Amino acid sequence: MAIPETVLPEHATTPAHRDGNVLRWLTAYTVSLIGDSVYFVALGWSAQKAAGPAEVGLVMASGALPRALLMLGGGVVADRFDPRRVILGSDALRCLLILAVAAGIALTAPALWILVTVALVFGAVDALFVPAVGALPPRITTPDQLARVTGMRSLSMRLGQITGPPIGGLAMGLGGPAAAFTVAGLLFALSLPPLLTIRMRPVVASGAERSESGTERSESGTALQDLLDGLRYIRRHRLIGPLVAGGAVCELGLIGTLNVGMVLLNAERGWGPSGYGWIAGSFGAGAAASASLLAIAGWLPRAGLMMTGTLLVGCAGAATIALVPTLWLTAVLAAVIGLCAGVFGSLDNALIQTAADPAYLGRVTSVVMLTMVGLAPLSYPLVGAAIGVWGAAPVFVGCGIFASLGAVIALASDAVRHAELPRQRPGVTV
Repeated sequence: MAIPETVLPEHATTPAHRDGNVLRWLTAYTVSLIGDSVYFVALGWSAQKAAGPAEVGLVMASGALPRALLMLGGGVVADRFDPRRVILGSDALRCLLILAVAAGIALTAPALWILVTVALVFGAVDALFVPAVGALPPRITTPDQLARVTGMRSLSMRLGQITGPPIGGLAMGLGGPAAAFTVAGLLFALSLPPLLTIRMRPVVASGAERSESGTERSESGTALQDLLDGLRYIRRHRLIGPLVAGGAVCELGLIGTLNVGMVLLNAERGWGPSGYGWIAGSFGAGAAASASLLAIAGWLPRAGLMMTGTLLVGCAGAATIALVPTLWLTAVLAAVIGLCAGVFGSLDNALIQTAADPAYLGRVTSVVMLTMVGLAPLSYPLVGAAIGVWGAAPVFVGCGIFASLGAVIALASDAVRHAELPRQRPGVTV
C-alpha cells in the first residue's frame, strides 16, 4: 500500500518545540530509541544465558559489522528515496524481526546462532535507519529551527538511554528474554503511527551549495555513482569537509577513553561500581544539559568558534581526568567533558544539517555515523591494551591530545571559523 505523501508548506514559521510535525517525529524517534535500548538489554542477557562471556561479546559485536559495512550504502538509499519511507520500512522490519525472535525464544531456549543472526540482520537494518534519520529533519522544519531540533533530538537520545535499560530489565525479570524482545518489538510498532502523519518538504537542491562544493547533484546514475558523488560532495565542501574530518579525528581520540578507558580508570582507582556510576552519570548529565541549552535557545552565536572552543576544552578535560586524584573531582570533570561534548556534537550536527544540500544529507550522515560506529570502536582494544601496559594517565593524555587535532583541523578552515547558524526569522515567537 502506498504511503500518503503530505507536503509541508514551504514558508511555515512555527518554532520546532511547538510544531506538531516535529513533535510527532520526535515522539516516534524517542519510542524507537527506547526500543533499541530494550533490544540490546534483551540481546545481551539472552547471550549470557546461552553461552559464556566471550560469546556475549561476539553477539553484541555482530550487529556492528553490517552496520559499519552497509552504512554508506544506507546513505545512498536515504537520498534516493523518501527518508520517511526508509525509516518506516526500517522500523517495520525491526518490529517483525524482534517479534519473530520473541516467539521463537518463547518456544525454545535462545540458541547462540539465533542471537548472532538477529544481531546481524538488526545491524543491517540499522544501516538504513540511521542515515535516513539524519536526512529527515531538514524535510520537516525550516533551516532556522534545525539547531533546536538537534538539541531536542539529543535529549531524546538521552531519554532512550536512561529509560530503555530499566524497561528491558523489568521485562526480563517478569517474563524472561521472550518478554523483553516482545516489549522491544511493540515499541518499534508504536513508532509507526506518528511517522505516517509527518508532513514533508520537497527537496530543492541549493545552487549556492552546488557552487560552494563544486559538485552538481546527479539526477540519475547507479548507486555506486551516487555514493562516489556524495563522497566528492563532502570532500569539496568548504564547511562540511572540515567538520566531518575534524569530527572523525575527535571520535577516534575520545570514544575509546570515554567508553573503555573510564571503566579501567575506575578499576585502577578502586572506586567500585558506584564510582563508575557517578562518573558516567555526571557525563550524561552534562551532555543532557548542553542538549537542553540548544533545544531552548535554538541558536548560539559564533557557532563555528564555539564548537571548536568547546571541543578543545573537552579534549583538555579528557586528557587530564586520569590525573585527578579524587572521585568527586573526577565526576565534576566528567560533567564538564559531557557538557563540552554535547555542545560540540550538537553544533557540529546543526552546522552540517543547515549547510548541506538536502539531496546529500543521507550520504553525509552515513559518513559521519560510519566514523562513530565503524572506525571509532576500533580504538577500544588499543586503549585497553595501552592502559594495561602504561596505566590510565599517559593513555588519557595521549588520546586527549590526539582528539584535539580534530579542533585544529576545524580551526584551519576559514569557513568553520566564520560559520553561523541561521537566526530565527522575524515573526516567529518562542
